[in-house]
Amino acid sequence: MAKQKRDRNNLIALTGAAALVAIAVNFAISAINNKHRKKKDVPGSKVRVDLSASEIMKLAESIIKKSKQVHDAVASIPLDKVGYVNVILPLAELEAQQFPLIQSCVFPKWLSASEDVRKASAEAERKIDAHITMCRKREDVYRVVKALTVTGDGWTTDAKSFTRFLVREFERNGVNLTLSKKEEWQRLTANIDELSMQYIRNLDDDCSFLLFTDMELEGLPQEFLKSLERSEDGKRKIIMRSHQISPVLELCKVGSTRRAVAISYGHRCEANVTILEQLIQLRHKLARLLGFANYADYATDDRMAKSSSKVFEFLENLSASLNDLAYRELSMLKALKKKEEGESPFGMEDLSYYVKRIKDQQFHINFGVIRQYFPINLVLSGIFKICQDLFGLGFKEVEGAAVWHPDVQLFSVSDLSSKELVGYFYLDLYSRVGKYAHTCVIALQNGLLSNGSRQIPVALLVSQFEKEVDGHPGLLQFSEVVNLFHEFGHVVHHICNCASFSKLSGLRLDPDFVEIPALLMENWCYENLSLRLISGFHQDITKPIKDDLCKSLKRWRCSFSALKLKQEIFYCLFDQIIHSTENVDINGLFKHLYPKVMVGLPLLRGINPASCFPRTAIGYEATCYSHIWSEVFAADIFASKFHDDIFNLQTGLQFRNTVLAPGRGKDPLEMLSDFLGREPSMQAFLDKRADTY
Repeated sequence: MAKQKRDRNNLIALTGAAALVAIAVNFAISAINNKHRKKKDVPGSKVRVDLSASEIMKLAESIIKKSKQVHDAVASIPLDKVGYVNVILPLAELEAQQFPLIQSCVFPKWLSASEDVRKASAEAERKIDAHITMCRKREDVYRVVKALTVTGDGWTTDAKSFTRFLVREFERNGVNLTLSKKEEWQRLTANIDELSMQYIRNLDDDCSFLLFTDMELEGLPQEFLKSLERSEDGKRKIIMRSHQISPVLELCKVGSTRRAVAISYGHRCEANVTILEQLIQLRHKLARLLGFANYADYATDDRMAKSSSKVFEFLENLSASLNDLAYRELSMLKALKKKEEGESPFGMEDLSYYVKRIKDQQFHINFGVIRQYFPINLVLSGIFKICQDLFGLGFKEVEGAAVWHPDVQLFSVSDLSSKELVGYFYLDLYSRVGKYAHTCVIALQNGLLSNGSRQIPVALLVSQFEKEVDGHPGLLQFSEVVNLFHEFGHVVHHICNCASFSKLSGLRLDPDFVEIPALLMENWCYENLSLRLISGFHQDITKPIKDDLCKSLKRWRCSFSALKLKQEIFYCLFDQIIHSTENVDINGLFKHLYPKVMVGLPLLRGINPASCFPRTAIGYEATCYSHIWSEVFAADIFASKFHDDIFNLQTGLQFRNTVLAPGRGKDPLEMLSDFLGREPSMQAFLDKRADTY
């Protein structure tokens, strides 16, 4: 392909392999030059990224003071004088103005190199959270906002949605209850919070372990074995933590070891069963207090699913549709175990090991070799090129911007057609001491479009990649490549959103919906054209990954996934049942439900997963289904709209405008139906798995 002028100020103006080489080199050069840049302002961004500890505390105090002033002013409006201009507009403007300032106070606790700054950030977050919680319980403000719900004629859809959102937020905090019921609400929420944290503390404090000889750990890599502690008699210590349990269950050749580990891991913290039973009772009481039949209906009421009955229908239909595939998989797994271990019965402890064995036999994929084809800078430049071609977005590094560490980069995003600035995002990709240990996207400033003016969204992508390994540029595991695409899907979603209210914008969307664009983006990691675009041998990046390996990765992705998916559905069904039904026998439910969902595979005797199932204790109670829900919709979107032409700009722009742009003001199911031209279906999700056999 022809080369265009290599202008560093227009990184994605180039095309073809030569362009990606140039872009990857520019990434490396810009990273070196970061430390020599002169700081400058970022037009349109209110985010402050280099605050000192004292500045953070002062900003937090000013945020709280300003918020109190606005809430007091709104509360003082007589009920017969309430209107959009004196109630909704001040609260909406406060939200839009303060969100980036709040994030400026809060995000340093995860990323700052200074311990003093991290401590100040954590303290600022505590104070701000306490104030926000108090504001959400202000009955005087609630009465004024509630009075507007009987009017609103002529308001925009977003304005009505924002007002409903405020009212629901107040009412879910018990503001509309009588005094005695408010006191009960406070008691219930306090007890729920304490029990939830106790459940997690019990898991965190668990120090149980098992001891094994090297022979009993046959199949595990030497580097893993060397990382294990030894007992006085020389045996290796396997502690009951996922980072040690997962390799044993997936790689250990000794069935008795896998079984012993699975049993021990599955009955940790037996006291947690009682705690979970108490939590469920309290949650049901809280839900009934707020007018719901059960906690599951309360949890799903403000989500895309709308009700527990809809979730049950979704999970049961999906599970039933996977039965034939699951039976076929189980038959093949049992045959392989019989061949390798004799007549020993196949159990749930064997699932991970034999799924990996069959996939290794079928695909012969060496992920250590594949890693050499994914230099970080080349993957990033490929992601930028894909988003340019698909969504009509241009990316340009902002030279000289203030950052909190020399490794951090800031990029502006523009619309390629109009040249208009769309947003910004920071990349903080490399590991360092004191940094948050996971990959995620943080919204720093929400975008909004109001009265013809637009507030620019700002996002932050955080990861923990190795910058250099033995003097060579950092290389990504294939799983890290997929994760980076996923998180960049969140970045694009945040950047493209243009709702009329900050509270309805960015990533503060329906949790059943917000993962769909990110999961959709993962598909470009498995298509030949896009894989070749983001890959190149680290010693010669003009040599991308070969086509036959691309095809193997695509088939590997969904092969032997039915049983594992049904195991996840089992946990989701358990979560829904306990949160929609009173007085459930948890032990009995597990024993009955597991073989029913898992096509006859029995629950391992002696375990009780309810004692070590943190998602249903805190964070995902009655909503464990949400990830599978999002996966199903993402699969439908890709198969229906992108599968035949993964770089179709017209389709990408339609997705950007119809699905990414509207925000929470529009019903998610309506957005997806508008884009698809029909209601979403789970058929593509199922077909993708069936096609691997």
